[in-house]
Amino acid sequence: MAASAAPQSAAAQPPATAPGRAARKPRGEGQWALGHREPLNPNERTKKDDNGLNVRARIENIYAHRGFDSIDPADLRGRFRWWGLYTQRKPGIDGGRTAILEPHELDDEYFMLRIRIDGGQLDLAQLRAVANVSSKYGRDTADITDRQNVQLHWVRVEDVPAIWREIEAVGLSTTEACGDTPRVVMGSPVAGISADEVLDGTPAIQEIVEKYIGDPALSNLPRKFKSVVSWLADVPYEANDISFLGVVHPEHGPGFDLWVGGGLSTNPMLAQRLGAWIPLHEVAEVYAGVARLFRDYGYRRLRSRARIKFLIADWGVAKFRQILEDEFLGRKLVDGPAPVLPEHAIDHIGVHRQRDGKFYVGVAAVAGRVSGTVLAQVADIAEAHGSGRVRLTPYQKLLVLDVAEDQVESLVAALDAIGLQARPSSFRRDTMACTGIEFCKLAIVETKATAARTVAHLEQVFGHIDGSVSINVNGCPNACARTQVADIGLKGQLVPGPNGEMVEGFQVHLGGALSMAQGQNPNFGRKLRGLKTTADELPEYAERLVRRYLDGRKDATEPFAEWVLRVDEEELR
Repeated sequence: MAASAAPQSAAAQPPATAPGRAARKPRGEGQWALGHREPLNPNERTKKDDNGLNVRARIENIYAHRGFDSIDPADLRGRFRWWGLYTQRKPGIDGGRTAILEPHELDDEYFMLRIRIDGGQLDLAQLRAVANVSSKYGRDTADITDRQNVQLHWVRVEDVPAIWREIEAVGLSTTEACGDTPRVVMGSPVAGISADEVLDGTPAIQEIVEKYIGDPALSNLPRKFKSVVSWLADVPYEANDISFLGVVHPEHGPGFDLWVGGGLSTNPMLAQRLGAWIPLHEVAEVYAGVARLFRDYGYRRLRSRARIKFLIADWGVAKFRQILEDEFLGRKLVDGPAPVLPEHAIDHIGVHRQRDGKFYVGVAAVAGRVSGTVLAQVADIAEAHGSGRVRLTPYQKLLVLDVAEDQVESLVAALDAIGLQARPSSFRRDTMACTGIEFCKLAIVETKATAARTVAHLEQVFGHIDGSVSINVNGCPNACARTQVADIGLKGQLVPGPNGEMVEGFQVHLGGALSMAQGQNPNFGRKLRGLKTTADELPEYAERLVRRYLDGRKDATEPFAEWVLRVDEEELR
C-alpha cells in the first residue's frame, strides 16, 4: 500500500477564497480541447478571422493585379506564409534597429519565396523549373536550406501566380512551406538507393503530402510542425517536432521508431522516444494523429510556448502517448526497441556506391548559397552524365544520383567548375548559415558572406584537415541553422567593437551535437561567460580555435565536441 502524502504546511496551502467571492479559474493555455479559446494573441486572431490557405485566391485575383500596396496587412505579415511567402528585409536597415522598428518599417516590397521539396527529392524537370523561376523572377537568387527546401528572393507579388503555374506543373508547390502548418517533410537524401537502408520511407512521405498538406483541418496549428521520415540517421531527427527513424522490431520486422517534441530556437529541447514501433503503412496515420493532438492540445495563449516541445515537457511522453492512442488513434501502439545508430555519422559528400552498383555524388556549395544559373547548370551536367534526379540534404548540400562508374570523375570535374565541390575541405563541407540580415527581418547580423569569408580563411590556413569542425552561423537567436548543436555555433547579436562601438558579432556556443552515431551524446554546446566575437574577427577566432583543437586533441579520432568538454575555458577563448 502506498504511503499517504504528507500534509501541506500552512505556507504551502492555497489562499482561502474570500466569503462570497468565487474562486479564480486557473488561466488557460489556449488549448482548444480544454475549451480555452480566449483571449487570443494577434496571430491566433488572424487565423480565427480567416484560414491562411484562403489567401491564395486573393493573391491570384487581387494582389497580383493591384500590386504590393493593395495587400491587407493581416495577409501580408500573416496568411501569406501559408503559401511560402515572407516579406524580405528592406535594404540598409542595420541590425540594431531590428527589434525597434515596426513591421511595416522593416518590410521591403519584395518577398522570400520558399519552395517545399519533401524528402529533398527532385527530378531534372523540377530542378529546371526551380532554376527558371529563380532566374526569371528572383534575380537569380537561390539558397538550399537546412530543411531541404529552396528559397528565392526578390519575388514580386505580381509574379507569384506565374511562379505557381510553373512549379506546380512539375509537381512542386509552396503550400504550407511557412506558417503555423505542417512544414516540409524531411527524409534521407539517399532514400531508395542506400545499401544501408532496410526500408524506404518515401511512400510514407508521399502519403503525408497527398493527404494532409493543404488540408484545412490541419492548417491552423499553434505553431509550425516540423517532421522527419527516414530509415537512416542522416537527418537531424532529434531537432524536429515529430520524427520517424528506422528500426527493426524483433517480432514485426522493419518499421519506424516514433520521436516527438524536438526544437531548437531560444528554448532548445530534444525530441523524445515514445517507445512505439510504427509500420510503414501506418506512418501517415500516426503523423496526422500527432498533428491533430498538437492542434487541439497545443498552447496557443503565448506564442513563445506554442511549440509541441512545451507540451511534451509538461506532460511527459507517457501521457502524450496515452492521449494520442485514446483520443486520436483509437488503438494502442506497438511497443518497440530503440534504433541502432550507425558506427559513424553519415556524410553524403563525395562519391558513394548505390545499392544498384551505380554511384551518387554529393557536392557542397558554401552555406547553401547557389543561384538559378547554377541549378540549371547542375541539371545539364547531371543529364549529360546519365542522371535524371538530384537530392537536397538537411545540411545545405546537393547530391546527383545514378551515375555510372565511368562517368563519375567527369561529373565531379564539371560540378567543381561551377563551384560545387565533391571533395571539399571539411570547413566547406561542415559550414551552414541561415539567411541573415541580407533578407531576413528577424536577423541582427549578416551570415552567408560571413560564413564564406570564414571558410575561405580556414581553407587558406589549414587546407584539408583530418577531422571535422562544423560551423553554424545564425543571424539571430532563432537557430534556423541549428546553433546549439554545432561544434562552433554562432548566434548573431551586436557586440562591442575595438573602439567600444556596437558592431555585428556572435555569441559563441562550442561542442554541440546530436546523436547521429553510436556513442555520440546530444549536447547543446558550451556557453562561456562573455565568449563573443565580432564578425570581422570571426575568421581569426575560428583559426585560433581549430589550431588549438588540432594541437590538443588526444588523437585524430577525438571529436571537437569531446575536446571542448575537457579543456580549460582559456583554451576556448
